[in-house]
Amino acid sequence: MPLPKPPAKKGDLLRSTDYEAQAAPRAEKRMLKTRAAEAPAQAALELHDDAPVLAARPSAKAPAPAAATSFAPLGAPGRAPAPSLRARKPRSNGPARLFVLDTNVLMHDPMSLFRFEEHDVFLPMITLEELDGHKRGMSEVARSVRQVSRELDALASLAGKDSKLDAHAGIPLAGTGHREAGGKLYFQTTFLDFKLPPGLPQGKADNQILGVVQSLREQQPDRDVVLVSKDINMRVKARALGLPAEDYFNDKTLEDGDLLYTGVLPLPADFWDRHGKTMESWQQGGITYYRISGPLVPALMINQFVYLEVPGAAALYARVTEITGKTAVLKTVRDYGHGKNAVWGVTARNREQNFALNLLMDPECDFITLTGTAGTGKTLMTLAAGLSQVLDDRRYSEIIVTRVTVPVGDDIGFLPGNEEEKMGPWMGALDDNLEVLARTDATAGEWGRAATNDLVRSKIKIKSLNFMRGRTFLNKFVLIDEAQNLTPKQMKTLITRAGPGTKIVCLGNLAQIDTPYLTEGSSGLTYAVDRFKGWPHGGHVTLARGERSRLADYASEVL
Repeated sequence: MPLPKPPAKKGDLLRSTDYEAQAAPRAEKRMLKTRAAEAPAQAALELHDDAPVLAARPSAKAPAPAAATSFAPLGAPGRAPAPSLRARKPRSNGPARLFVLDTNVLMHDPMSLFRFEEHDVFLPMITLEELDGHKRGMSEVARSVRQVSRELDALASLAGKDSKLDAHAGIPLAGTGHREAGGKLYFQTTFLDFKLPPGLPQGKADNQILGVVQSLREQQPDRDVVLVSKDINMRVKARALGLPAEDYFNDKTLEDGDLLYTGVLPLPADFWDRHGKTMESWQQGGITYYRISGPLVPALMINQFVYLEVPGAAALYARVTEITGKTAVLKTVRDYGHGKNAVWGVTARNREQNFALNLLMDPECDFITLTGTAGTGKTLMTLAAGLSQVLDDRRYSEIIVTRVTVPVGDDIGFLPGNEEEKMGPWMGALDDNLEVLARTDATAGEWGRAATNDLVRSKIKIKSLNFMRGRTFLNKFVLIDEAQNLTPKQMKTLITRAGPGTKIVCLGNLAQIDTPYLTEGSSGLTYAVDRFKGWPHGGHVTLARGERSRLADYASEVL
């Protein structure tokens, strides 16, 4: 890469576009040269309401107003901003909103400072005090607080080593490389006079934050000041005082859990009439393939299951294996509901279970997610598929089972023993399903079943989620149970442990989330399903019908 041209005269400085061009990606090289040729480095950019961009301050002595969206890098007055800090076009044409963050928002998402697009963020001093009180320890909350502190330190360093923070100008959130953040960060550096109702204690942290919001609304009446909190009671108190309050929605993958990708698509009754004219079909290895083209193709995804059940005609159960342009290839699935295709003695009892077993037994699928209500057979089918591929096919060396240790009720205290013994009480579902699988071989006798149980348990390792950081699994069948209690960050940590030849299966019921602040839309399981849909080596199936017992099925519906 060529170096920038040296200064032409003594005391001359390199233009900002020159050294930004060296740090920018190669794909943007031509774009940066074009911008540098169009706008001189010393010219200030003007602000427009429809598309605000970052501009330089006219002078170092004249501070910018608090509500302005323009700034100049501190220590370089009058210099044009770097193109990498250019904010994207805002969604609204009005003035930027000012969001006052509660402490629990930063604890929940350490990167929440940069999630508000072109809007500004205000941190009360009591929020910083609460963060300081939770920074010690090895918990997830303490790690998040320390990460927030590092981000705030990096932003505060933009003001210079010997200068104080300018409370009126604010700190550009894009200054640390987060281009998606076009607003500014404001700290509470002065006392804000506020008067709350006499019934609210003035010393409580939540009430002090409410007072800050009220004072900001009085100081800036032309600006929309909103409190953002994960605490429901905090939002209720704010609305009771007439203050606008919102939940933190950026962590939600979906607003409505019913819109989650199911992995199964029913075909319309006139499917053959609309797609049969240009269809191609062939057989290979006892499996029938269909190449179709028509209006349904844009709605399909790879490894999505489709079915057609019409009275009086043969049913079609297939999986999408290829999408090329306007054509798609459907592959008929294997019937695991028949006894000859039983997996470790387990057969599919409904359509969705058959689809799930096709994914579990496919060596080309590295990541599988199964969701469904209690009793749909998620754990039983996954264990049966894992044992079959570990002991019969020798495809994997062993099964690793883990889950989040979030109690439903009160914690019972410390558990004795080593890692596997401590995880034993959390793995009751594993023991129950192994007992069911041991009964499938009725001809082995009592001694044979006991020997089989010993062999099976020697191939299953129970691991704690707390010690997964830095590990790499080679040729393992990893089962993550109760994955709905995982955060997106924890889900990423587990999935990235996979080495060559490893299959990861995530099981969960989104209606049974026990982790605080997690919802169906922000769960790590929802996050993984949404991000992996359409990947050629991953699949998802939502199991719809329970097969545990009539009591469990009825309880899932009415309770």
